[in-house]
Amino acid sequence: MAARGGLRAPSVGVGGTGAGLERGERGPGARPERSSHADEIGVVYGGRRGPVRALDEDTDFEGSDEVRDPANAKALRKKRRRVQLGVKLGKLHLLTLLLEQHLQICVVGSGPAGFYTAQHLLKHHPQAHVDIYEKQLVPFGLVRFGVAPDHPEVKNVINTFTQTARSARCAFRGNVVVGRDVAVPELRAAYHAVVLSYGAEDHRALEIPGEELPGVFSARAFVGWYNGLPENRELAPDLSCDTAVILGQGNVALDVARILLTPPEHLEKTDITEAALGVLRQSRVKTVWIVGRRGPLQVAFTIKELREMIQLPGTRPILDPADFLGLQDRIKEVPRPRKRLTELLLRTATEKPGTEDAARQAPASRAWGLRFFRSPQQVLPSPDGRRAAGIRLAVTRLEGVGEAARAVPTGDTEDLPCGLVLSSVGYKSRPIDPSVPFDPKLGVIPNMEGRVVDVPGLYCSGWVKRGPTGVIATTMTDSFLTGQMLLQDLKAGLLPPGPRPGYAAIEALLSSRGVRPVSFSDWEKLDAEEVSRGKGAGKPREKLLDPQEMLGLLGR
Repeated sequence: MAARGGLRAPSVGVGGTGAGLERGERGPGARPERSSHADEIGVVYGGRRGPVRALDEDTDFEGSDEVRDPANAKALRKKRRRVQLGVKLGKLHLLTLLLEQHLQICVVGSGPAGFYTAQHLLKHHPQAHVDIYEKQLVPFGLVRFGVAPDHPEVKNVINTFTQTARSARCAFRGNVVVGRDVAVPELRAAYHAVVLSYGAEDHRALEIPGEELPGVFSARAFVGWYNGLPENRELAPDLSCDTAVILGQGNVALDVARILLTPPEHLEKTDITEAALGVLRQSRVKTVWIVGRRGPLQVAFTIKELREMIQLPGTRPILDPADFLGLQDRIKEVPRPRKRLTELLLRTATEKPGTEDAARQAPASRAWGLRFFRSPQQVLPSPDGRRAAGIRLAVTRLEGVGEAARAVPTGDTEDLPCGLVLSSVGYKSRPIDPSVPFDPKLGVIPNMEGRVVDVPGLYCSGWVKRGPTGVIATTMTDSFLTGQMLLQDLKAGLLPPGPRPGYAAIEALLSSRGVRPVSFSDWEKLDAEEVSRGKGAGKPREKLLDPQEMLGLLGR
């Protein structure tokens, strides 16, 4: 049987050693050749496990003295059937091994979820080949475009992902938009399995009046702007105001607040874009309010990010001690990470700063504060109606206890003047293709442990699987689990049988549609250019922002 992609299944019959022996090649009386494949497989026959001596299905037993003896004829016929059955089982087993050897997997998305899924599959199936498709020209997703520039240590996972991408059994296919350039059913037809790991590339809308006013941005777009995401390079936020309000109290909100308030000279040696750094140098923002619907026990940021804010040079925290009344007793029963976080908030709000903190905060010209029990109701326009000038907040109270507590409005409101509003109330995934189930309410692909519901051979990992929660380590565990489920399905025979063409088929489709993918070696050329441009300014890199310039550097 000829396998697609230039691979040929070995012939395992007549003396099956790979090339196969034609009948009549053995001399008279010669013993049948031993099958190297059958030896390797060790098929069960005759009630025991051992190598099978490969025989012609037409091997002539009739010429032996043993067969001429009627007493032995029945036993020898039975033995012949056993041997022939063993040979057939050996053929079937070998064919299964051959198909497994050329397992073709497609992963959509080259962020942490995509790379960790690929890494698991390559490690645990030594014959698998994984193609990673990415709509950007460059890899690494939110590690490149989401992690804050002053957190370079978090970006070290790129080294691991680079090793994966350089594997001979892995290929990066950038500049390919799945759902536009190629459809998911086309990928499913070309690969044994498809894993959707494309993340959460949209933001949750506030759905309040005034959200469309100039001066209102999603935190996701703002992060993309200072991190060099091509689609956000023209964002141009106006930082000429005195006060900014960030809606949401997660790690992204604290990242944005920290970048707004960090002295620009502290960012000069990071990989923040030069364009963003120029705007931040001219910023007049002095106060940043970080607003949440619930209370101190429900904040979504982690202690590391909070500690960074407290220790931020040239700034001081503003916390209202009244927000923390009675909290000391209530935190005794909460999990340890939440307890440590709340204790740090409590100390910051209610205790006088120590000598070191006081000395740092005394000359501070900038401030940040946490506003609890406030929910956005309306963005207030300037008198001429041309931009945001404030935000109206509904005062809330909690129903229930702990992290499950729900914020309900009290009927009171307050107006907070500001010239910049950044919405950080969550990311969300988009549907990628009409053929893929999608839950618009939850913003995820319906799945069971990574198996897409009602679509065999289709899987998902990362934020599109579980929602935009957790850190990179969470995504690693999640993606390994999806990879494990895929390999379990393979072992159980639930994936499509037979060889699949993989990228050979998709390459032809893309070529016919005028799409030219970018390889990992192409990325490494762009990477070298970025590093070279950053070197003069003492930066790790100066990111390329314009896709056309990138393609030009690649000679496209």
